[in-house]
Amino acid sequence: MAEKKVAKEPKTFYLGTGRRKTAVARVRVTEGKGSVLINGRALNDYFTEEKDRGAVMGPLIITEMVARVDITVLTNGGGITGQAGAVSQGIARALKTMFSPADEQKKLTFNKVTVIKDRRDEVKEREKAKAVAAPAAPAAAPSADGQPAPAGDPAIGMVKKIRESGYLSRDSRMKERKKYGLRGARRGTQFSKR
Repeated sequence: MAEKKVAKEPKTFYLGTGRRKTAVARVRVTEGKGSVLINGRALNDYFTEEKDRGAVMGPLIITEMVARVDITVLTNGGGITGQAGAVSQGIARALKTMFSPADEQKKLTFNKVTVIKDRRDEVKEREKAKAVAAPAAPAAAPSADGQPAPAGDPAIGMVKKIRESGYLSRDSRMKERKKYGLRGARRGTQFSKR
């Protein structure tokens, strides 16, 4: 007897790219149970040092999404610590895309799979910069118990948490190039009296 094919439910992936030194990480985040796969290996197998695992899990801990998303990463180039920094930035960017408004997302759909990327609209960014430069409206009045009034959208708070923690910023430190006449980037040749 022929078996019936079970229809797959549609999946949505959020993409992010991270860079650090010469390492590049392409990150794919989807809703799930908290598994992290890096180049087909588990997080603890790929990054053996605690500081590297902490860097990778940082954006997830800040947004409290550790057990709510599955992460798949393809990374290459650089060393272990550089790759950990790249993965951290890629996860932060993917989470930012996940929580950003729909007009800032670029959706691509094929075979019941939806891929969502971050779309940067320069005109809107300029308008936002002008709006920030202009005097803001007065803040909401605190409630009767002295606590400030709650913000409208919790997703905006998530993006703000990620941005303020510094995970979206690229660490621009790179290895300095070697110069001619020197033994390294700055080290000169050893002095010889004879």
